[in-house]
Amino acid sequence: MWFFTEEQNQLKEVCKNFANTELKPKAEHHDEHETFNIEAFKKMGELGLLGITADSKYGGSGLGCTEATIVMEEFGKVDASSTLSYLAHSILCVNNIDKNASEEQKTKYLPKLITGEHIGCMGMSEPGYGSDAVGLQTKAKKEGDEYIINGNKMWITNAQYSDIAYVYTRTGEEKKNLSTFILEKNMPGYSVSKEIHKMGMRGSPTGELNFENLKAPIANRVGEEGDSVYHMMKNLDLERMTISGISLGIAQACVDQCVQYAKERSQFGKPIANFQLIQKMIADMSAETEMMRHFLYSACREFDNGSTDRTLAAKVKLVIPRMVTKIALDAIQLHGGYGYSREFPVERFLRDNKLMEIGAGTNEVMIMIIAKNLLKEALA
Repeated sequence: MWFFTEEQNQLKEVCKNFANTELKPKAEHHDEHETFNIEAFKKMGELGLLGITADSKYGGSGLGCTEATIVMEEFGKVDASSTLSYLAHSILCVNNIDKNASEEQKTKYLPKLITGEHIGCMGMSEPGYGSDAVGLQTKAKKEGDEYIINGNKMWITNAQYSDIAYVYTRTGEEKKNLSTFILEKNMPGYSVSKEIHKMGMRGSPTGELNFENLKAPIANRVGEEGDSVYHMMKNLDLERMTISGISLGIAQACVDQCVQYAKERSQFGKPIANFQLIQKMIADMSAETEMMRHFLYSACREFDNGSTDRTLAAKVKLVIPRMVTKIALDAIQLHGGYGYSREFPVERFLRDNKLMEIGAGTNEVMIMIIAKNLLKEALA
């Protein structure tokens, strides 16, 4: 991007090299066997990437949405699954603790999360509450100097590997009376009760967290009781920006793969790169990808500059993953029968990207956010 600083361009190059050496060679294996590239994940800590937005006093890099999205794009080009696990750790867990927790909590939990000694996740969605996040029913009841927590969290990325979970609970009857707790996997009553098998993102572990009479000290509550909705919405905006970076990486991977295939594949006695319909497909894919890149990083820069426009992240999250699904479908079409097989990676690109239209808020929820903000006077 034209406005990237020298440091941002250096970060991009470091992440590109790491992705090609540590993620790409094993991406297909982990997708096929539904396994987690934990070795590469730990090495991300050595590069200082696991705490990319966290304060440097805890070992973080102290960077912003733009830099986090650069990482997502470069990693997403080769292995969207590992990138999703990276996002769940660095944005949903580490960033939330860094921005919302007390000094004591940050000092206790962030250093090991940032080095990769510990892996983190976030518990928001529940079996009956996905899009209606503030309707969640996991309850934390205060008894003396601790809280008793009961409930389940569904579709939790990194659940099976996490040492630390940043968990939203209900602490009152009012719908928005939500409180957050930092929970540890060794607390009695904490368990991973179900492993979830998925269409895509198969190299990113997903499970169900179960809390049965878990006793959490008051010291593990983040902030005041009942004040977590604001924290939730602020971090959701960052998540929606950065997860769109994974989609952008997938789009670029589709373009690169199609260019390579068009040069190598011959029909009717010549490379298919000579056919105008193939040229049009690749040109459209490339133009759409570059358009998304400018939109996404311009939005990231606004976010880093303090924009309070709640529709910005929703617009990014609505448009980019949806467009990338189209690009991935076009890439499969261009590859013909090979695209529909597992011999080439484009079918994986499609399966992985579809999650981006569902996770961090479905397309339909993004439409609701945008429309309500644009039409708030008409709807009053």
